[in-house]
Amino acid sequence: MLYFLVFLFGASVGSFLNSLIYRLPERKKIFLDRSICPKCFHQLSFLDLIPIFSFLFLAGRCRYCRKKISWQYPLVELITGLLFLFSFVKLSSQFSIILLRDFIFISVMIFVFVYDLKYMLIEDVVVIPSIIIIFFLNFLILKSLAPIFLGGTISLSFFLVQYILTKKEGLGEGDLRLGFLIGIMFGWPKVLLTIFTSYFIGAIIALILLIIKKKKLYSKVPLGPFLAIGSLITLFFGEKIINFYL
Repeated sequence: MLYFLVFLFGASVGSFLNSLIYRLPERKKIFLDRSICPKCFHQLSFLDLIPIFSFLFLAGRCRYCRKKISWQYPLVELITGLLFLFSFVKLSSQFSIILLRDFIFISVMIFVFVYDLKYMLIEDVVVIPSIIIIFFLNFLILKSLAPIFLGGTISLSFFLVQYILTKKEGLGEGDLRLGFLIGIMFGWPKVLLTIFTSYFIGAIIALILLIIKKKKLYSKVPLGPFLAIGSLITLFFGEKIINFYL
């Protein structure tokens, strides 16, 4: 029952992330406005907003206009719920500051993955508060500022060099702030693993897109989704990968 409640909480957070992803580009109120169908703009009832279940119950269509609901909604809810559950199990099913930090970081990475993939933009309104919160929580956990600053400095320097060399064409300022967030989250040496994993996955996917001619050599590809994947791999498997390598 406890595992189910953690999963349900994660799925509910995923539902909120979907709302955030939909409302931020429109600059709509995040908390005050009622949820509506993006196709017919009909106000949704409570039964239309139950994570995952509503999508299945409605057979993937709006109750009012019968147009298809994007698979993004149940997938974000399902993945967020599963990652929250995995994080909870990884920490021996104990509630702690570490778990709170991981929940917040997972949520931000899922948001970045979807939002940057859709709009090729990393929102400061999400990343900057996350930097402050993760910094504070990591200080409470580590009782030291040194590893936090070291990780943040390494990561920010890495992305800043690219930003300067490519004359702002290769990376955006949002990528710099996201890189700093990742650095203060993981510190040394996990930040290096995150960067390596992210770029390795990005290179493979970019190569596949070139081969199947979905992208051209100079097409823009958002970096955020790959950083999000690399970060989640490091979060769950970082220690095992580093120990195996050493």
